[in-house]
Amino acid sequence: MKVLVPVKRVIDYNVKVRVKADGSGVDLANVKMSMNPFDEIAVEQAIRLKEAGKAEEIVAVSIGVKQNQETLRTALAMGADRAILIVAAEDVHNDIEPLAVAKLLKAVVDEEQPGLVLCGKQAIDNDMNATGQMLGALLGWSQATFASEVDIDGDSAVVTREVDGGLQTIKVTMPTVITVDLRLNEPRYASLPNIMKAKKKQLDEKTPADYGVDVTPRLTVQETAEPATRAAGVKVADVAELIAKLKDEAGVL
Repeated sequence: MKVLVPVKRVIDYNVKVRVKADGSGVDLANVKMSMNPFDEIAVEQAIRLKEAGKAEEIVAVSIGVKQNQETLRTALAMGADRAILIVAAEDVHNDIEPLAVAKLLKAVVDEEQPGLVLCGKQAIDNDMNATGQMLGALLGWSQATFASEVDIDGDSAVVTREVDGGLQTIKVTMPTVITVDLRLNEPRYASLPNIMKAKKKQLDEKTPADYGVDVTPRLTVQETAEPATRAAGVKVADVAELIAKLKDEAGVL
């Protein structure tokens, strides 16, 4: 079985995000970028499936700017076999919308014919949480989202999902699209020898035109703003004053 893993280049999760002074978006100048953490988990899961003998090949795919090569090299160093970069933007500030990404991934799936697509449940930059679901719908495949456990059983996948009420275990037929959650695994660090080997692994470069997909944005960002600053707390003398403030000032009673 071949496993396809889409990966996205985002601001590193340890970096404090800054909004541009004009409110037009997020400042990406001289900011450390890395692989989306949920996508790292998806790559790790694909590698574990290969190590267990349930997958033969892992193909990493990234859509965006040329700098996404760095993200794909990270996936290759972790253990992916080859990579595909679809250069769909020249400016790092231009984020490709989920529907366009899903259409491009569908074209890649049609070409590569994988038995499983493993995606991060969402990207930490825009929190859309839509690409995996859209891809499943476009392909007409079964899908399982928010996976915290994944097991391949013949021509089916048994997936434990994280839902509001706890955990839900479902069985889906292959081929399928699975979006992974935080508690599925802990991604490995790429060793120095594997980082060196990754430089020699196959990385194909494509464009949306190669797949006949239009990536023209349908959405316009009107304004980007910092979250409201958290107000300072207050101390109360007794329970009676606490109840009075909750009732009269906070309006929660």
